Amino acid sequence: MAEPEGTALEELRTRRESLRARYLVEVPDRPATTARGVHHVAFICRDVEETIRFYQELLGFPLVEVVENRDYRGSTHFFFDIGHGNLLGFFDFPGHDHPPFAETVGGVQHLALSMDDETHSAARSALDAAGIEYAGPDRGVDESLYLRDPNGVPVELYRERLGVFNGREII
Repeated sequence: MAEPEGTALEELRTRRESLRARYLVEVPDRPATTARGVHHVAFICRDVEETIRFYQELLGFPLVEVVENRDYRGSTHFFFDIGHGNLLGFFDFPGHDHPPFAETVGGVQHLALSMDDETHSAARSALDAAGIEYAGPDRGVDESLYLRDPNGVPVELYRERLGVFNGREII
């Protein structure tokens, strides 16, 4: 994907600043959200057991439920605890072809999961020991590791507190 340059890049930056000025309300004046948080995010997996091993055994997210998908007989729906009452869910769809992951409109660019220093270091060591490739750390600090789970889902292991982005409290 070619990045914009010159005048096109400046126009995009100007547009972003226009949106920021028009819609972004700073913390003291921002209304409370109407949501209670993420109940769960659900992805499709190719292999239930491989996905469980990756998230539970490698990254340390406890498996908390395994049920039949109520909308597709024979499909398994399962969930991992990712902290703060949030769940990471997966479905398998037996009998369906699953094309490789593609970054596209309406798709997932990545799932960023917040980790404290100790857990982030442990995850990095586990990835290294398992021979799983990742990119990062980047931006000159040891904060983000980018990898793909066994299903191709792009995951960022992010060493920054919830509600903080680029070192700045935004919530």
